[in-house]
Parts: sequence; structure tokens; C-alpha cells
Amino acid sequence: MSATIQSGTFAGMTHAELGAQRAQLQQALLQLAAGAKVASVSYAQGNGSRTVSYTAADETRIRGLIRQINAALGQPRRAIGVVFR
Repeated sequence: MSATIQSGTFAGMTHAELGAQRAQLQQALLQLAAGAKVASVSYAQGNGSRTVSYTAADETRIRGLIRQINAALGQPRRAIGVVFR
């Protein structure tokens, strides 16, 4: 198995780089779920009002990217098995 992804969106990235990106995405997902991410901030100063905007993170997009990285790293999404007794 090569240490570098050979094709697809992540071509040229190493497994370590993808693992680091996945960790950052997981942290962003946790912060988003906790309400720690701000999308837009407005405030007034003496010389007028200011607005600072950030790209709002979308939980679905973050989860999708984590799934893509897992697949590229050879960790496909698995179905959960349920056993009734």
C-alpha cells in the first residue's frame, strides 16, 4: 500500500496528511455541534458599524468530507448490524 493517495480528490496527499485533515474536520464538527462556531459578527464603533463574516460550516458537508477521507484511507463506512434475540 502506497503512503501517497494516487487518484481522486486527495491525490498527492499522504495518509498522514489526510489523517491530520480528518482530525481537524472532526474537531470542527464538535465545535459546530457545541455552538462554538460563529458565522457572522456585527458591532458598532465610534466611526460606524462593522460586520465580519465567516463561511458557515455545514454539518452535512463536514460529515461527507470525513466519509470521503475515510474511504481514501481505506476505512469505508460500515453498516451497523442489529441482532434480535
